[in-house]
Amino acid sequence: MLVEEIMKSEVITLKADASIETALKLLQENHIRHIPIIDDEHQVIGIVSDRDVRDACPSIFDGDTNPDELQHPIESIMTSPVITVHPLDFVEEVASIFYEHEIASVPVTTNDKLVGILTEKDMLYTLIQLTGTHVQSSQIEVKVINKPGILPKVTQVFGKRKVNISSVLIYPYKPDEAYKIIVVRLQTMNPLPIIEDLKAEGYEVLWPQMPGMTP
Repeated sequence: MLVEEIMKSEVITLKADASIETALKLLQENHIRHIPIIDDEHQVIGIVSDRDVRDACPSIFDGDTNPDELQHPIESIMTSPVITVHPLDFVEEVASIFYEHEIASVPVTTNDKLVGILTEKDMLYTLIQLTGTHVQSSQIEVKVINKPGILPKVTQVFGKRKVNISSVLIYPYKPDEAYKIIVVRLQTMNPLPIIEDLKAEGYEVLWPQMPGMTP
């Protein structure tokens, strides 16, 4: 899946000389958490978060508060330079950027110009779609030997029952690197016949362990 498929193309932005108060109002009125800061060429030169703005606002418990602080330019608190991504980047690769840099939003640019924004909420919703958990389904986890060609052999078993597969994920089996776990989400509420088929073919089903299953 590509970034352009899930990014928001309508982005609220500010110029560097806008006031902190303006940013605060935009964040509150639009229920957003990040505002990219752009120049006259629509290039991203910074970004501010709701936390940046909140930290810059005078505290109501501080007797020496100065209301003029809210009139300071947003460039005084923005983060710069900014990590950006391209619309044709893969979502899976962008997820690693979120994790490695501990950020919650990235502007999307083409030819150095802002064309969208991607947030951690967008990423989370995409994960839900990719795993198929947003539709009624059943999940089966199968422990398999880690070797080429094993996935089509396993899915061949599912094909015998003519059940639609919503998603397939593969991750390491931590106790033994010689194995992997294939996680298949199926559009059925009764996975028992397929589980029995898998066991008959010699596969170890880790989940679900349902009443009535043969050992």
